[in-house]
Amino acid sequence: MGRQKVYLEKLARSFQIRNLLLRQALAECLGTLILVMFGCGAVAQLVLSGGSHGMFLTVNFAFGFAATLGILVCGQVSGGHLNPAVTFALCLLGRERWRKFPMYFAFQTLGAFLGSAIIFGLYFDALWDYGHGDLIVIGKNATAGIFATYPSPHLTIVNGFFDQMIGTAALIVCILAIVDPYNNPIPRGLEAFTVGFVVLVIGLSMGFNSGYAVNPARDLGPRLFTALAGWGSEVFSACKYWFFVPIFAPFLGTIVGVIVYQLMVGFHVEGEAREKQEQEEERIKLSNVSSKDMA
Repeated sequence: MGRQKVYLEKLARSFQIRNLLLRQALAECLGTLILVMFGCGAVAQLVLSGGSHGMFLTVNFAFGFAATLGILVCGQVSGGHLNPAVTFALCLLGRERWRKFPMYFAFQTLGAFLGSAIIFGLYFDALWDYGHGDLIVIGKNATAGIFATYPSPHLTIVNGFFDQMIGTAALIVCILAIVDPYNNPIPRGLEAFTVGFVVLVIGLSMGFNSGYAVNPARDLGPRLFTALAGWGSEVFSACKYWFFVPIFAPFLGTIVGVIVYQLMVGFHVEGEAREKQEQEEERIKLSNVSSKDMA
């Protein structure tokens, strides 16, 4: 046992990364991998079993709990963003440095790519069996939608863009409320569960149109994987180049969410806290002056 401990310590020293940003990015990669692996795994069970091993509700619960688990895994290291839209929101508010945004985006996308690759390997035989020897993007026996999001037949590009904007704005408003220290802060350790609950609620109420990606990395990583794994370039051109929507609309939704939260809640609770602090500082100054006069 002692020798094993020595070997483990040597391995830890050999693989320890000193660069903080790279460590945080790797943690985001693993957290996003967990989100996509469990979430898309639930979708795979639903689709490939023909509905016998899942339903819309189970998929939403899977993504909600997957978000919770992903945050629990990487939250202490990186903050547990798992979503470039969340990183973008925190950068807009000055709570994170802008240099984090491209790094997090890249590694979150990589994590989503790897998570979808795991599900592809796990259900490899079932995928080929379901598609009768073919990997289909849209139409009967389509399987690309297991990994990335595609619009329902009724959805237009404009409506889809609005769908992703509103979904992301709702997500950002809720997350900002959860992490706001001035607005009923969540007890330490429960933030991950609360964010998972938010993802669940968004899925239950906004998942019909296009699968509520509300996360550019969660959609882009699996889409890149499916393009390379055999579905081909149609994953980008399908549905009038739908892939642009879940990449760009969430960032506009993030801006809307930040503005709405700050104008309706954030600025006010921060202002109250600032005024209380100023009053307390003024009281201390007056107390010090009075003490000097007494002396």
